[in-house]
Amino acid sequence: MKYISEYRDPELVDRYLKEIHTITTRPWNIMEVCGGQTHSLVKNGIIRLLPDNINMIHGPGCPVCVTPLHLIDKAVFLAMEKGVILCSFGDMLRVPGSKYSLLEAKARGADVRILYSPLESVKLARDNPDKEIVFLQLASRPPHLLMRFQ
Repeated sequence: MKYISEYRDPELVDRYLKEIHTITTRPWNIMEVCGGQTHSLVKNGIIRLLPDNINMIHGPGCPVCVTPLHLIDKAVFLAMEKGVILCSFGDMLRVPGSKYSLLEAKARGADVRILYSPLESVKLARDNPDKEIVFLQLASRPPHLLMRFQ
């Protein structure tokens, strides 16, 4: 598979590292934003191989990476309530909770919807006055927000 075996070739890795050492003539600060990137860099020892003048800054993590399990569980619980429409951005639907993700809750009958803006939940509330609308908004840092409209 392309881009898998290439990165397991010690000679190629050595060549890339030499090139990185050559071009970094002054200090560099590089932030990896995603927790998955940080995990890969640390797990595979890549950070230790970089020149001393490259400073890797571990960023905030995206909401998918940094959302605590208990918040996913709360969102799934709310989604499973009768009369509730739970809305979120699409990237949150596959984040696993302790039992289910929001996508699995949807498969089990919960009314879970993907929105592109929190403002869409206001229109959804107007169009569904008999339902409680919950918008799951997670930020990379607290506060996390569950907005409920009735």
